[in-house]
Amino acid sequence: MQDILINWAPQETRVAIVENGAVQELHLERALERGLVGNIYAGKVARVLPGMQSAFVDIGLERAAFLHVADVHVPGTPPRGENGNLPPTPIERLVFEGQTLMVQVIKDAIGTKGARLSTQISIAGRLLVFLPQDDHIGISQKIGSHELREQLRTRMTRLAARPDGGATGGFILRTNAEEASDEELADDIAYLRKTWAAVREKGFSSPPGTLLHQDLSLVERVLRDLANDQTASIRIDSKMQFDILKAFGAEYTPGSAGKLEHYRGERPIFDLFNIDAEIAKALARRVDLKSGGYLIIDQTEALTTIDVNTGGFVGARNFDDTIFKTNLEAALAIARQLRLRNLGGIIIIDFIDMAREEHQAAVLAELRKQLARDRTKITVSGFTQLGLVEMTRKRTRESLAHMLCQPCPTCEGKGQVKTARSVCYDILREILREARQFNPKEFRVIASAAVVEMLLDEESQHLAGLSDFIGKPISLRSEPFASPEQYDIVLM
Repeated sequence: MQDILINWAPQETRVAIVENGAVQELHLERALERGLVGNIYAGKVARVLPGMQSAFVDIGLERAAFLHVADVHVPGTPPRGENGNLPPTPIERLVFEGQTLMVQVIKDAIGTKGARLSTQISIAGRLLVFLPQDDHIGISQKIGSHELREQLRTRMTRLAARPDGGATGGFILRTNAEEASDEELADDIAYLRKTWAAVREKGFSSPPGTLLHQDLSLVERVLRDLANDQTASIRIDSKMQFDILKAFGAEYTPGSAGKLEHYRGERPIFDLFNIDAEIAKALARRVDLKSGGYLIIDQTEALTTIDVNTGGFVGARNFDDTIFKTNLEAALAIARQLRLRNLGGIIIIDFIDMAREEHQAAVLAELRKQLARDRTKITVSGFTQLGLVEMTRKRTRESLAHMLCQPCPTCEGKGQVKTARSVCYDILREILREARQFNPKEFRVIASAAVVEMLLDEESQHLAGLSDFIGKPISLRSEPFASPEQYDIVLM
C-alpha cells in the first residue's frame, strides 16, 4: 500500500509517494515554472526545416517550440504512438511558414531545447483520453485479457455514438476505466466533449500565441493520475486546497476523493517520513546501499551513467556471491532512484562484472521487475559486450536536479577547477604575451589568495626569472574572486 503526501504553498506544490516508509516518487510544481505538457495553444509556424523534417512554431513562449513530422496529424492515420512508422508525407507539404496551427505540448522545454509539440490533440479525463480528430477506440495496454479489451471496446463504441450520427471523436480507455460503469464512462465522454467544444470555440477567435487549454494543476493530477487502488491515504496540509480537491474529486474522481485527509499536525507533513532529507540525498552523486555497497550517479546533457561499487560489503561467502548480492540490491535502488530523481533519456548502468551468466540474467530480471512499477515508458536493452546495461526512460519534464539546482558558478558545471599552480602558469604566460605588445612600467597581478601565495612561495623563482627576462617589475595583490581560476593583469 502507498500513502500520498501533499505539501502545498502558494509558490510551490510538492507531492511525495511513500511505500513501506520509503519515498518512491517526488513531484514538484512551482507557480512561476508550471509545466506545459498537455497545454493547447494557437501557434504560428515560424520556420520549416525540410532537412530535419521539423518546424519551429511560435506559441507565445520565450523560445520557439519544436514540431517533428512524426507528430503532425494527418487525417486517416492512426493516433500518435500506435504506428511506429513516420508519415510518408514530408513536412514541407504538411505545414508552411506563417500558417496558424492548433498544437499541444507533449514534452516540456528541457535545457536549451524548446518544448515539443503535436498537432494530434488529446484531452485527458478521469477514465478516458479524448482524441477529437480521430474515430478510433483504444484500450490501455495494462488492461487485462483480450476478451476484456474487446468488451470494453464494444461498450465504448456504443456509448460514444451520437444520436444524430455525427462525428464521435476517438477515445482511449485509461487503466482505471477497467471497472467503470456505463454511467461513469458516459459522464467522462460528456465532460471531454464539452471541454473540446470550448477549446475549439476559443481557437477560432484567438490570435497565435494564445493558451487555449491548460492541463490540471499538480494537486488535481494527484487524484486523476497518481492515486490508484494501492493508495491508502492522500494527506494534504492546506485546508483551502483540501476543500478544492474535495469538490474536484467528488465530481471527477469519487473513488480517490474518499481517501483525502486534511493533515492538521504541528510537524510539517514532509517530516513524517523525513522527505526533505530524501530530497537532499536525491541530489547527491553517491547513494549508499544497506549492504555497504554504493552507487555513483552522474547526469550529463547526453546521458546518465550509474556505477555500482561493492564498497565495504564483504558479507557473502565468496567474491562471486558478494558481487551478485551487491548488484541485486543495486537493481532495486537504481529503479527507485530513476523515479525519485526523474532521470530520463539514455541511461547506462555499469554493474560490477559478473563471471556467471546466470547471475547476469538474474540481475537483469530483477532490474526489469523493479522498473515495471514505473509510470514512465522504459526500454531495457540488456548487457552489452562491455558488460554495461543500456536503457532509456522517456523524458517529459526536467529532472529533480535541474528543477532544484543550477550549475556551479565557480566551475561552470564542469565539476572541477584548475589547480592554483595551473592558474600561476596561465598568469606567467599571459604576462609574457602582454610584454611583447606593451611597454608598461610594471605588471600588477590580481588573483585569488591561493594563487598569490603560490607565486610568492613555490613559484617565486619562476616569477623572478620572468621579471628579469622582460625587464619589468611584477607586483602581486590578493582579491577574493568568485572563482579560483579568475585573475587580472593590470598594466601600470
